[in-house]
Amino acid sequence: MSMIFFACVVRVRDGLPLSASTDFHLNQDFLECRKRLKVLSSMLARYPSRGTARGQNLSIHFLSSGDIACMAICSSSYSTIMAFCFLEELRWEFAASYNTGSINSASRPYAFIEFDNIIQKVKQHFNISPGLWAKGSWERVEEELQLQPPVQLENTELLNGLSNGGHAAGPVEVAPTYRMQPVTPLGILSLVLNIMCGALNLIRGVHLAEYSFQEDHEGIGNVIAFLLPFLACVFQCYLYLFYSSARKVKTFVLLFCVCSCNIYLYGLRNLWQISFHIGVAFLSSYQILTRQLLEKQPDCGV
Repeated sequence: MSMIFFACVVRVRDGLPLSASTDFHLNQDFLECRKRLKVLSSMLARYPSRGTARGQNLSIHFLSSGDIACMAICSSSYSTIMAFCFLEELRWEFAASYNTGSINSASRPYAFIEFDNIIQKVKQHFNISPGLWAKGSWERVEEELQLQPPVQLENTELLNGLSNGGHAAGPVEVAPTYRMQPVTPLGILSLVLNIMCGALNLIRGVHLAEYSFQEDHEGIGNVIAFLLPFLACVFQCYLYLFYSSARKVKTFVLLFCVCSCNIYLYGLRNLWQISFHIGVAFLSSYQILTRQLLEKQPDCGV
């Protein structure tokens, strides 16, 4: 059945819930949708005034205006125009009840819990007799949605708390908090060997640079071939110890840098030395790629 299941009013700047309907649905799809709504509410400042996140059975719609945003969970078959008519009605009711000062000074969740009665009343009327409530705003909302369609959000984007298409005015990145798995003994060994290789590359590179600058400039390529692996070793240690986006790509780029530079240095290093440096690079890359992340999920209770 096409209907509105849940609605809430949140503060745009920080996603603080100001009021919400008291709906108790134990359906798993609804509970997951509530989690996505919680994540989205903390990122509203980066999006345009209207947006929709569609799911297979349930969809989230939001309407931002000034300091507040009205949000709703509806069945996916529910009319988008009707959903935004409902959100506009909520926005007008809330604006008539509370001023900007009280909204900005709210310091605890659900500071305007008494507004829940109005949310329930409007939601019930839209579920029972939507045409009666929307007849005055249907055409206007339909025209506005045609001129400026609501931004379409991906559910995976909400679950990760990330967005690449943020609002132009001061977007704030909201991302999950990551914690790395404990360092293993083999990982410590790779760090030690990596530091050793980096130090050897730096020492050889500095000495060769001094000679090249004093005598001639023909050895600049060799100097670069020593210093690049040094930097690669430093970044490999960083990638192993700390989380970084696109870790896999960065790991392979660093590995390629170490291998190509050491092959270039054939003649200044023998095969055993080259094999040692490349072997350490492979070990470090393996440790980076196999050290998993422990993602701390956000508190999704609304």
